[in-house]
Amino acid sequence: MNNYIQVDLFVKELKSQGKSASEIIWELALACVEWPYVFGAAGATCTPAHRKERASAAHPTIVSSCQVLNGKRDSCSGCKWLPGGVNVRQFDCRGLTRWTAAQAGITIRGAGATSQWDDDRNWCQKGKIENMPKDQLVCLFVRKDAKMEHTGWGLNQETVECSSGVQHFTKRNKKWTHWAIPKALEGVIPLPDIKATIRRGSKGQAVTELQEKLMQLGYPLPRYGADGDFGRETEEALKLFQTNAGLTADGICGPLTWAALQAMTPDTPAAARYSVTIPHLTELEARELLERFPAGRMTWEGDENV
Repeated sequence: MNNYIQVDLFVKELKSQGKSASEIIWELALACVEWPYVFGAAGATCTPAHRKERASAAHPTIVSSCQVLNGKRDSCSGCKWLPGGVNVRQFDCRGLTRWTAAQAGITIRGAGATSQWDDDRNWCQKGKIENMPKDQLVCLFVRKDAKMEHTGWGLNQETVECSSGVQHFTKRNKKWTHWAIPKALEGVIPLPDIKATIRRGSKGQAVTELQEKLMQLGYPLPRYGADGDFGRETEEALKLFQTNAGLTADGICGPLTWAALQAMTPDTPAAARYSVTIPHLTELEARELLERFPAGRMTWEGDENV
């Protein structure tokens, strides 16, 4: 999980790279994943004092999920929402949508409830979810009784929303009924080049790319190498990289970690790698080599492996 300082610096980096507004919004939303839900919050840093201001009987988790307000601890130390000793931000659904848009220079008119956003000054296009455009960042809505309610961001089948905290879904939930495109995003917007957020248990080409970049930067993966399978070895190497890069060492490769890896390995292909087989060694010679190269494999030159 990223803290708010890391995300603020990430936004500045995106802007310095000349990213489009749609790319800034989407990458920023992904960088906020796992930040907490607090009703009425729109980007304030997460503190017991702010939570107490927002507390109500209708939203008991504002208090119950805070270790200070629920009496379990007398400080925020050790809280999951204090990564690296620095706060995260907190949102409700409309707060996340409005705040991420504002970081890209887009103002969504209509204070308070999302129902007040249904203003043609905000949108250049609107439609039903079954007609949602491809390769275009859109603002998603649930419309009930002719009013816009729950909101989030959508890109093709992926969504980022804040309900039980900020969540990223790779398959769009059926609850969404409508979409709208902010006027500032009018026109053809290229599909953001967003890499998947991967963690232990992930498999595939994104994992292979991560492993190759780690090895290229001097973080060895001696047992399995770039095998496309995100296991303990890759997780430990990634955590070490994150620590050295000043990131939260959570072993999850999300937007900030990908950006740091790319900055340190710009368009540099991984070095070619080879395997060597040495026949007719004695058992002692073979075991001495395995001590130096633990990813190797010793076989007996007979009818079974040892």
